[in-house]
Amino acid sequence: MTYKLRPNQVIKKLGGRIIYLVGMMGSGKSTTGPHLAKLLKYSFIDQDELIEKVAKSSVSQIFREEGENGFRDIETQVLKQIGQRHSLVVATGGGLVTRSENWGVLHQGIVIWLDPNRELLFARLKSDKTVVRPLLDNKDPKDVLDSLIKQRYLSYAEADLHISIERETPEEVALVIFKKLSEIIRVQED
Repeated sequence: MTYKLRPNQVIKKLGGRIIYLVGMMGSGKSTTGPHLAKLLKYSFIDQDELIEKVAKSSVSQIFREEGENGFRDIETQVLKQIGQRHSLVVATGGGLVTRSENWGVLHQGIVIWLDPNRELLFARLKSDKTVVRPLLDNKDPKDVLDSLIKQRYLSYAEADLHISIERETPEEVALVIFKKLSEIIRVQED
């Protein structure tokens, strides 16, 4: 018999633990996060936006000037600051999981991997003209995307919860996560 907690019980049992959304760029972390935060009565943080505020520079500019390692250093520093807070849903950067030191912070909360199918992911990235994706600024972005997915797969798989996404809206994904959190919380208590 599967034990399910009621919505208020889920929120109470979370005890303010941070929810970290991980996944590839374009996986829906920044669009799903606010909906999940609302359901949990949490605040929402988009880590890339916070990095831009802290660095007073865009992510793409940081990549150009500091390189990927420089960006990852800033990303790790910001994550450590976020990790000192509570009652947050955090949309992390797609490559955050590639640094093992970040997992020490991530595992203090609950890590949820948003995993859209490849075709949906590429379609989202292709259609989103509002965000510059430095790692895809390449003549063959599909190959780069495939390579990144392969490189990061095992890291994403460390998440507490894996959410496969086919066509669900961000609101629907948030509801799926909310429902599955009762199972995660129950397992973590046992």
